[in-house]
Amino acid sequence: MKVDEAYADVLRITQETARNFAWGIRVLPGPKRRAVSALYAFARAVDDLADREEPARAELERWKLAIEELPASPDGDAVLVALADAMTRYEIPREALIDLVDGALMDCDRSRYASWEDLREYCRCVAGAVGVACAAVYQPSSWESARPLAETLGLALQQINIMRDVPEDWSLGRVYVPQDELRRFGVEEEDIASGRAGPEWCALMEHQAARAETLMREGLELLPLLDRRSALCVRSFAGIYRGLLDQMRARDYDVFRERPHLSAAAKVRAVATL
Repeated sequence: MKVDEAYADVLRITQETARNFAWGIRVLPGPKRRAVSALYAFARAVDDLADREEPARAELERWKLAIEELPASPDGDAVLVALADAMTRYEIPREALIDLVDGALMDCDRSRYASWEDLREYCRCVAGAVGVACAAVYQPSSWESARPLAETLGLALQQINIMRDVPEDWSLGRVYVPQDELRRFGVEEEDIASGRAGPEWCALMEHQAARAETLMREGLELLPLLDRRSALCVRSFAGIYRGLLDQMRARDYDVFRERPHLSAAAKVRAVATL
């Protein structure tokens, strides 16, 4: 497959399956937009494998082996071809991509996390690693300073994802909210199964929200290290996710009756007020 065709495929995947993500990257110049789309398409492919009814461990291991060989000799898969080209243009850390596959493999083995310390490592793999890989494409003025900040911002966005997706994750047999925090706030898994958003649930979710806000404040220290268009891209991601968090809070964290979602106008407001 030709590189241009591969990039066209990953851009299509991003536009069709990640509207929030696509909203942010459209402000990037073409080469960076294509590279970040390749990273998203890779992350999406890995996540879809982990979410199968029968998690595809063998296929995930094959992806891991393929990443270890890049940028040399990718096969005909569009995602790998685009990713290989992106790695020749930007110093995308290979270990970040491997971490992402390792996070998906964790989903094959675990459906509960005892504490935030346990969950943090999972979030580092599935989201912090994406932040690190994308930051390499943004080309910050100081990689040493930017890398941990990009990882922290990824943790913040994943925390908000976890809050938003509680019902969907339950349908897959997973509970990402730490078990010790469920107990501390008096929430049972039966409450999740029943979609019960009572006072205990609100208190538990406010605790999760406070964590996300702390991580986001720290992660946004990345912005001064980026050029104007890359900073606007990151602001767009963060603003949209902050808008989702505000919407959940306004609904007393009842994510069961209606999945949190921002309209186009609400996204613009969220980004403008970050």
